Order: sequence, then C-alpha cells, then structure tokens
Amino acid sequence: MPRTASIRARRKRSSDGRGLVVWVTGRPSSGKSTFARRLDARLREAGRPSVILDGDAVRDALVPHPGFAPASRGRFYETLAALAALIARQGLVVIVAATSGRAIYRERARRLAPRFLLVYLDVALEHCAARDPKGLYARARAGTVSHLPGVGDVYEPPTQAEVRARGGRDARALAEAAALALA
Repeated sequence: MPRTASIRARRKRSSDGRGLVVWVTGRPSSGKSTFARRLDARLREAGRPSVILDGDAVRDALVPHPGFAPASRGRFYETLAALAALIARQGLVVIVAATSGRAIYRERARRLAPRFLLVYLDVALEHCAARDPKGLYARARAGTVSHLPGVGDVYEPPTQAEVRARGGRDARALAEAAALALA
C-alpha cells in the first residue's frame, strides 16, 4: 500500500466512531502507568491512534488541584471519565491509568464511554507496598497520608473486568487488552 493510502486508511480508522476507553485500575503502585504505556505502544505499532490519561498527570493539570478526600476524589473521577469519553468520541483509544478504588467511579466511566474495556491489575497489597516509588504506603503507615486506597480507604476490586493482569508487565494480559482494543 502506498504511504499516502496507508495514512488515509489510518485516518479513516481513527475517525470511524470506534472510540474506546481502556480503563486500567489497580491499587497504587500496581503498575497501571507501565501497563498503559506498553498498551499505547502496542496500539500505535498496529496503526491505532491512542492517548494516555494518567490519573496523576491529569490531577496535576487541573486547577484547582483536586484533593484526596472522598468527595473530592469522586469529583475527580467524574471529570476524568467525562474527559476520557469526550476524547474517545473523536475515534481515539483513550487509555486511563487511575486507581479508581471504588466501583462507582469505574461504572460511571463505563456509562459515559462510547465503548469501554476495564483492565484490572490484580497485584497483592504487599507487592504494591514493596515497589512503591512514591513512598505512599510508608507514609500511610506513618499516618502522614490518609485516604490511600487499600490502606485507610477502600479499594473495591472489580468483579467483572474484561482483562485481569498480574502487574504492568503481564505480557498475556497486554496482548489480550490490545486484541480487544483493536477489534
């Protein structure tokens, strides 16, 4: 296929209304951002335009900055879900990497999205705490961080995730998520 025809074919796929939100959830430090970056790379290699909305980066970009108390967290996840759905309706795959510790946050996102795929990083709490690059678990144990999902706040594991991964580098789950996103 000539290069210009290939570009036109990719553009058609990106604007065909087949937008999708891939919501990657898991406890803090379970590998959500790693999984999102790897999925993004796999989709781009396949010619499928995608964008990552990392919960931490979006939180940092919002003004005023959302807090972590339950009410603030709820508003943040409503905003994140609405933003993801808005972008997905443009025909893109939107990969959201966010703890989203309560089922209601993920269900709102599912309802808003044109198509939705939930990926659950099922990583034991002790493994998350051991690999914690931000020191959140240590600070939660010390009492300087409150409302950490899984420690001091609820983390409700999904019961009906389309893909279940054992961490951000789970090759089988990555291949499964990519195949579903490309379908």
